[in-house]
Amino acid sequence: MCFLRRPGASAGWIWWRMLRQVIHRGLQSFFYKLGLFVSRHPVFFLTVPAVLTIIFGFSLLNRFQPDTDLESLVAPSHSLAKIERSLASSLFSLDQSKSQLYSDLHTPGRYGRVILLSKPGGNILHQADVILQIHRAVLEMKDGRSSFIGHQLGGVMEVPNSKDQRVKSARAIQITYYLQTYGSVTQDLIGEKWESEFCKLMHKMQLDHQDLQLYSLASFSLWKDFHQTSLLARGKILVSLMLILLTATLSSSMKDCLRSKPFLGLLGVLTICISSVTAAGIFFITDGKYNSTLLGIPFFAMGHGTKGVFELLSGWRRTRENLPFKDRVADAYSDVMVSYTMTSSLYFIAFGMGASPFTNIEAVKVFCQNMCVSILLNYFYIFSFFGSCLVFAGQLEQNRYHSIFCCKIPSAEYLDRKPVWFQTMMNDGHQHTSHHETNPYQHHFIQHFLREHYNEWITNIYVKPFVVILYLIYASFSFMGCLQINDGANIINLLASESPSVSYALIQQKYFSNYSPVIGFYIYEPLEYWNGTVQEDLKTLSQGFNTVSWIEQYYQYLRVGNISATNKSDFINILQSSFLKKPEFQHFKNDIIFSKAGDENNIIASRLYLVARTSENTQREAVELLEKLRPLSLIQSIKFIVFNPTFVFMDHYGLSVTMPILISGFGILLVLILTFFLVIHPLGNFWLILSVTSIELGVLGLMTLWNVDMDCISILCLIYTLNFAIDH
Repeated sequence: MCFLRRPGASAGWIWWRMLRQVIHRGLQSFFYKLGLFVSRHPVFFLTVPAVLTIIFGFSLLNRFQPDTDLESLVAPSHSLAKIERSLASSLFSLDQSKSQLYSDLHTPGRYGRVILLSKPGGNILHQADVILQIHRAVLEMKDGRSSFIGHQLGGVMEVPNSKDQRVKSARAIQITYYLQTYGSVTQDLIGEKWESEFCKLMHKMQLDHQDLQLYSLASFSLWKDFHQTSLLARGKILVSLMLILLTATLSSSMKDCLRSKPFLGLLGVLTICISSVTAAGIFFITDGKYNSTLLGIPFFAMGHGTKGVFELLSGWRRTRENLPFKDRVADAYSDVMVSYTMTSSLYFIAFGMGASPFTNIEAVKVFCQNMCVSILLNYFYIFSFFGSCLVFAGQLEQNRYHSIFCCKIPSAEYLDRKPVWFQTMMNDGHQHTSHHETNPYQHHFIQHFLREHYNEWITNIYVKPFVVILYLIYASFSFMGCLQINDGANIINLLASESPSVSYALIQQKYFSNYSPVIGFYIYEPLEYWNGTVQEDLKTLSQGFNTVSWIEQYYQYLRVGNISATNKSDFINILQSSFLKKPEFQHFKNDIIFSKAGDENNIIASRLYLVARTSENTQREAVELLEKLRPLSLIQSIKFIVFNPTFVFMDHYGLSVTMPILISGFGILLVLILTFFLVIHPLGNFWLILSVTSIELGVLGLMTLWNVDMDCISILCLIYTLNFAIDH
């Protein structure tokens, strides 16, 4: 081959152009041979994928197992909160302090929780008999103990001008029942059974007490409702599949009964489905566990696979009809598979980066790992299974068989003697025209609309200014939305909207949002509690919080009794021999760790509890409290940590969810660099980057304006958006 030197072109430009063409033609030659090989052995390439699907499909049925650890899936894998939890648990068993470490939805150990809501305008305090009746019914269940938590009243109205904040009425009451399982597997199974019976009992009690609304929650409720999402989505999945099948059939159909390929569109969707089944089988064979985020993989795989299916079908339609069907298949492979290989590489790299150890959310990592497997299998199944289907369809077309009825298309003379309806069904539409006059596939209704109508409209000189104005408006709103991104630390957003946990959370947010979750404040080093400076530092740290503290109660006890304890010996002796012996203060024994060195006692660690006044957005304010207290632990002389079970889900969530975006963006940039020499004009990469960036920022910004938080599901959609944008 020879190249004409363009005026002003440098030797480097000519070298790059030659290199691009050599690589491109080399790939085309390889895929031409691959297409020829597939067309000569269609039965083999049809059978092998089908057998693999059957084998791995059985493994899917036999080894299916749900993932029961919700925290490991959606909480950041590496977070300071998990380290703080380990330290707090090593000092004070969280199972023994769970009644104090109250949180909205997630509390250590096994428990059952119920909200009793009176009718509008009612007072829950006037229904004590009903509450006690339900309470006794719960206590009659075996191995349960009850405890009223500090956040027990909701919708509270106080007595006007009351100095001691006397309660006049309350709309709701919340009761939590904690189980002691002692860490035993058997006890844990018993606790799980108790929780199940508790939820059934609350449902039964709701039917018996129509004047109250009961909302129940147990420790397994979040996990159960998280996996229940898959079952609740069955109807939507079936509707989506039917729409995909209908669209694939219509997109493959023509008025021409010879060249129309409706069954080939259906077989393309079938190819992607069996590919997804095989990928799922491989996942479970490798000891994978199912979670509801994986439900999106077939849809993502469908987007990747249908592009290959319809590109291959389009490549077939661009081939010359006078060639043998095997050569037409080879030409279609040569024309299409280069671009589809680059598309698959892009998907694989982007999701592969998301599956890397840098990703801090396990659900995203597992999803991306499975997407990588699905992409590889999609690619293999399309050039093998669907390629074989294309070979058989091409053979039928070459032998002039009807695309639907698979019967010989009669001659024009025979059709002329038949009714109009028969001619319409059996006429290929091009019997009286030469194939050299027009391309039969140009008559496809979608191609005709895009070519003759949309193309002329969008390139009209009067339309272009409006397109630019519309783009600027779109970019402005997108940028405004990108400045308001919220981290999705609320796990409720991952559940189906009609699930019991969501109903419970909404009621709790409405009536019990006056206080934040109870935050454990752990002092993990010896401290001179009797020192006035230390006492002032503790007051400063707890300023703005409501506290439940042995220290404050002890100081109050000393002041009321006019007792002096200004040195270590007196402070600890009075604490042990007098204060902690009082019945009203005995529960503080669990909040202090003493050690004895010879005849001297020391306080090596202690804890207290902080509660802040909040608004309805307790989740956001809890994150702000965490961000406020953490830095103080580094600069204060008092060594402490703060912990609540929900902190595990909140901790550094912003970094956790933005990292996959950065990783996938880096992956796409890497693909653009690798494919630079394949682009016809170097400026094409610039416009490609600009378009992809605009689309990604648009999705991110408009998603935020639509009040969609940045959780793991949003991240998966953004990763796919990157692939989809650069793909097209």
